[in-house]
Amino acid sequence: MSKELSPKYNPAEVEAGRYQKNGLMLMFSSLQEIKKAKPYSIVIPPPNVTGKLHLGHAWDTTLQDIIIRQKRMQGFDTLWLPGMDHAGIATQAKVEERLREQGISRYDLGREKFLDKVWEWKDEYATTIKEQWGKMGLSVDYSRERFTLDEGLSKAVRKVFVELYKKGWIYRGEFIINWDPAARTALSDIEVIHKDVEGAFYHMNYMLEDGSRALEVATTRPETMFGDVAVAVNPEDPRYKDLIGQNVILPIANKLIPIVADEHADPEFGTGVVKITPAHDPNDFLVGQRHNLPQVNVMNDDGTMNDLAFEFAGMDRFEARKAVVKKLEEIGALAKIEKRVHSVGHSERTGVMVEPRLSTQWFVKMDQLAKNAIANQATDDKVEFYPPRFNDTFLQWMEMSTTGSSLVSSGGDTKSLLGTMLRVKYTLVRKHRKEMVGLRTKMYLILGSVLPFGPSQPWAGRMLTQKTSSVTSQPQPW
Repeated sequence: MSKELSPKYNPAEVEAGRYQKNGLMLMFSSLQEIKKAKPYSIVIPPPNVTGKLHLGHAWDTTLQDIIIRQKRMQGFDTLWLPGMDHAGIATQAKVEERLREQGISRYDLGREKFLDKVWEWKDEYATTIKEQWGKMGLSVDYSRERFTLDEGLSKAVRKVFVELYKKGWIYRGEFIINWDPAARTALSDIEVIHKDVEGAFYHMNYMLEDGSRALEVATTRPETMFGDVAVAVNPEDPRYKDLIGQNVILPIANKLIPIVADEHADPEFGTGVVKITPAHDPNDFLVGQRHNLPQVNVMNDDGTMNDLAFEFAGMDRFEARKAVVKKLEEIGALAKIEKRVHSVGHSERTGVMVEPRLSTQWFVKMDQLAKNAIANQATDDKVEFYPPRFNDTFLQWMEMSTTGSSLVSSGGDTKSLLGTMLRVKYTLVRKHRKEMVGLRTKMYLILGSVLPFGPSQPWAGRMLTQKTSSVTSQPQPW
């Protein structure tokens, strides 16, 4: 009985199940019985269980597979260790998105049932990822597969955490952090995406206690004004020198707050008067530390106003903003509204606007850790970077960590830290552009060597032109 040959190659028909049928998933274990064999290992960069693998994963793992197969044929005792990452907040956001489609939230389920849903998601996408690895024929050792929340790995994390805590390198404290009101969790700086949004500067009049005059202050977030504990003026500003130590009346709340002298207030910016809200602004937090001011948090962790916000308690922060502005206008305390576009941080995970907020969190003192890492690079045990130029990048970031850590812990000038960060960024961008041509050639040769036939060259060309640099955030001709 004849069968017509398909005019096109259909990988779904040919490759599906071949990896499992031939037992290939079990044949790439480490050859521990060959004791004289020189070991060679690669840990696969664990993909997040937030979704399926994409072309970037395929490209990266293909290169690793080429290397590990070569070493295996050369007689090395090879281990290519597979694994996946729980991805924390990102996975939580995906699970919550699915629950919202079903009309429920994680708070409806409760902690334990929500965790069950997270593990269901993990099992679903881990299976999909392994199937994708199988279709690629990756020669990983599945007998040692790991997940970043495995008991063994979790135990190692706890051990290191406790050791660093005992050394005083991990500590708990109240600081201004990036808060995601939707996920109700703290975010690192790299999880905050800044976007230009249309907002406004709301100018308000804070009347002196004796009623002789008013000081004009401006803010983009008037809903946080109930957390104001002072207004600051520059000690060298002749307009306000005689007012330092006096009080102003906080509108709506009708409470007295002091006028303090601090260099954070720039005489050349606006009116030169700055409202100080230590629990809702990182710069104000530092001012508060210098003047021993109280920290008044006026917002709940879901972005609604708490009981300290008077009649606005329970309102969403953006709803409260409109209501507060209306109230200020009614009592004659609103001077003007200045529309402007400004950069606002958004959560990479949920897309909502990030709220700078005082919170009790765990922190790592980087001073000594960074110094140890820098010193280690001058020894025989140093970490080898490929290409070697990334050793300089590593050292720059470690040096910045020591500078930043000391500035923050001592309440020093944040402008110095900003200057350091900008210099490092400029250096990275300059190096990136200088070496771009060589990197482009190198990438093209690698791509061409992986698939030296058919459409590989045009495909490589598209990859070169479409790659985007994370350093400059602009398309680069890679």
